[in-house]
Amino acid sequence: MKITFLGTGGGRIVTVNQERCTGGIYLQGERRVHIDPGPGAALLLRKEGKSPLNTDAILVSHCHPDHYSDAEVLLEGMYLKKREPSGLLLASKSVLEGVEDVGPAISKYHQRRVKRVVVAEPGRAVQLSPFTFIPFKTYHNDPSSVGFIIDTPSGRISYVSDTSLNPGLLSQQKKIDLLILSVTRPLEARIKYHLSTEDAAFLVEKIKPALAIMTHFGKKAINSDPDLQAGWVHRKTKIKTVAAKDGMVVEMSKGGVEVVREGWSEV
Repeated sequence: MKITFLGTGGGRIVTVNQERCTGGIYLQGERRVHIDPGPGAALLLRKEGKSPLNTDAILVSHCHPDHYSDAEVLLEGMYLKKREPSGLLLASKSVLEGVEDVGPAISKYHQRRVKRVVVAEPGRAVQLSPFTFIPFKTYHNDPSSVGFIIDTPSGRISYVSDTSLNPGLLSQQKKIDLLILSVTRPLEARIKYHLSTEDAAFLVEKIKPALAIMTHFGKKAINSDPDLQAGWVHRKTKIKTVAAKDGMVVEMSKGGVEVVREGWSEV
């Protein structure tokens, strides 16, 4: 299975300036899954030679535009393949229904373009054979925000979206092959509701994945050199940790996980 990073930027400043892309993460194996398709996702799929018509599922972790803004466009693509509702939309309650003053982000019209619409509830597994998606609670300023464990025939992925560090994050992190962390802030620059490099090291050390990837960098993280930040985590934990670049591709199989393309600059 291939995992393509269609963007490694996050937060308001980077999203608005597009200093790094914000197209989310695309899984291509027995199923094709698009996670958190933010601004530019549709265009970046085209850059990769991939079509939204072939997507089987869209996952949205929470109701902030750097995670959901292209979702409706991509849902239209899923519908157009057979001109009937198809695929799965798994998203936080805020994205689908609205929670307090947050959301909703995807209209009822576009939700009707999908065969299955499921509110992501922590611990409630959702099947899309042969994949299984297990949402888990994250601790962000969207009260319904989640991350996703993704079980696939090639291995187990954990995607930790925007969150404060909290022991509750560890409850379902078992036997993870690939750990993807949204690390918005660098060392000694922690802010509420987001992970910093120190937090990433704590999670990597506890979860012990085969490979950890840091992504979703805010402005300060970019200015602090994500490669240096990932290197600090690697040295501290002794677990291979890399900083994603726009266009990075990772291959995962039962034999292991490896970076096969560092970014679009290699193309």
